[in-house]
Amino acid sequence: MSDKSKTREQILDAAMNRIKHYGYGKTTMSEIASDCDMSAGNIYRFFASKLDIAEAMARQFNAELYQSYSEIARSDAPPAQRLRKVFHYSLDQTFDAIEREAKILEVAEVLGEERPLFMNEGLAQERIYLCTILEDGVARGDFAPIKDCNYTAEMIQSALMKYRFPQLFSRLTLPKLRRELNGVLDIIIAGLAKGIEKTPEIEH
Repeated sequence: MSDKSKTREQILDAAMNRIKHYGYGKTTMSEIASDCDMSAGNIYRFFASKLDIAEAMARQFNAELYQSYSEIARSDAPPAQRLRKVFHYSLDQTFDAIEREAKILEVAEVLGEERPLFMNEGLAQERIYLCTILEDGVARGDFAPIKDCNYTAEMIQSALMKYRFPQLFSRLTLPKLRRELNGVLDIIIAGLAKGIEKTPEIEH
């Protein structure tokens, strides 16, 4: 790892520790720089803004999720089981992270408002793994033929958006969220098995 990469990691670690303690809104670039024993001006050589630091933190978290999604998608388990595992893994990981460090939720909210393209990029990456599962399900005969895999994956994501950042949308406990998620997935998987035609858009 280069010196520049090490310094970036040091900044991210310092930012994470401070944000977990004080929250995103009450953390400043000057404070992060001080925690790294560097000048406030020097930190801008590595990150243009606090929002860029928040995005880098989120990218680290997402990279670990994507690695697990990839392993799940390429496994030999039945496609329906893999589909369940992806969303249950996501729910468990994000719920646990926010429960341990409640102020991390603030970072997700800020990125959703200020960096929607980053959030959309993450959803697009997730659809790659979902399409792998859906296409294998069709090939095995578990799912009915799918005309547009990316569209189907996107609609599945939309139906399950509540479970992406569960504490943002609900105060349910994790066991209740898991039960609810399973119920919604039951309906989705039943629809995939029967095959659902894309409905025309409703005119307003």
